[in-house]
Amino acid sequence: MTATYRQPGVVLTDRHFTVPLDHDCPAGESIELYAREVVASEKARQELPWLVYLQGGPGFGANRFVGKPAWLGRALKEYRVLLLDQRGTGHSTPANRQTLPLRGGPAEQADYLAHFRADAIVRDCEAIRPLVTGGAPWTVLGQSFGGFCAVTYLSSAPEGLATALITGGLPSLDAHADDVYRAAFPRIERKVAAHYARYPQDVERARRIADHLLTHDVTLPNGYRLTVEAFQSLGIILGGGEGSHRLHHLLEQAFVRTPLGAALSDAFQEDVQGLLSYASHPLYALVHEPVYGQGERPTAWSAERVRAEFPQFDAAKALAGDGPLLFTGESVHPWMFDCDPALRPLRETAELLAARTDWPSLYDPARLAANQVPVAAAVYHDDMYVDTGHALQTARAVQGLRTWVTDEFEHDGVRAGGPRVLDRLLALARDEV
Repeated sequence: MTATYRQPGVVLTDRHFTVPLDHDCPAGESIELYAREVVASEKARQELPWLVYLQGGPGFGANRFVGKPAWLGRALKEYRVLLLDQRGTGHSTPANRQTLPLRGGPAEQADYLAHFRADAIVRDCEAIRPLVTGGAPWTVLGQSFGGFCAVTYLSSAPEGLATALITGGLPSLDAHADDVYRAAFPRIERKVAAHYARYPQDVERARRIADHLLTHDVTLPNGYRLTVEAFQSLGIILGGGEGSHRLHHLLEQAFVRTPLGAALSDAFQEDVQGLLSYASHPLYALVHEPVYGQGERPTAWSAERVRAEFPQFDAAKALAGDGPLLFTGESVHPWMFDCDPALRPLRETAELLAARTDWPSLYDPARLAANQVPVAAAVYHDDMYVDTGHALQTARAVQGLRTWVTDEFEHDGVRAGGPRVLDRLLALARDEV
């Protein structure tokens, strides 16, 4: 059923599509996709080119905007926009602890989730594009993991693209997950150092919380087991423009006095469980490392293994001395499937995905080197989530790709500075600057 409705300044239409689970077996099982069409109210009856937005992640549905904030208002000046819930997210056949048992046991679930990477997402886009545009190519805007998908799009179906716009999402074309995390941990350490330089009082606060967690068993109200490693993983928010300030506000409310002594406050626990739980986006944890898989080498819990190469992240060692506790972020670890009630039933499925050795290639270097699609990418200087060195190496490998390297924004620049970021990318892609 198609529903059309209004919000301030926009007309929205719910769109539903059926696509193969495995595009190599089009007569086999199918899944349902959902997308929200958005057009400016004053342009609702006009013929406009299309822009499809691919959300960051993996594992997040498209933004649920109200009206036309951030980059959307700029896009709606000249496009109809399709906000696609990528397969397994939002309303697009969601994959989680409640639905995955319908597939069978862990082995069946892992085989199913092997079809939820960028290559399948691109083929979904190509399957629905004729139904949306009548066959005309469209512009893709890919944020973070959505940018990874855009590079896969350029590799496998460039004929479907009029323009590709990428924000904070140029992947390495050939790096194994180990290479990704060896580059990531030093960046995270720099972000933590910058946070402590801004808020030096947080050094002692973080150490005190970590010490409490090393000596107490803490279970959050939603059943999440808050270990010191889980606490450290709150550093994931340091990659956003307001992340350092958010972390500071969180730490300053950590403890309250009770009749039994100091305890972690209800307010702190409530905020922490909201940041740590994967209940709303479990696919992020399940396929976060598999999105880097190419070839026969397994990802094998890469971030956990590589972290051991950086002993400065060990909380117990930090507390034994007088150094600061280091936060982590943008990584998934096996202990998360023990701590998080939303992930516990999926632990064996995650183990099977980590051991998988038959990942198809996601990128075609030869095709990218001969690219004819206008491409522009925002590369954020010292981006915590996507390595700048990897991004620029890929930019050089894609013919005609133009970059805007900036330290004005963090990884969420398309949200924080949306209209300006999109303006700049469109101008670059159109060779206007």
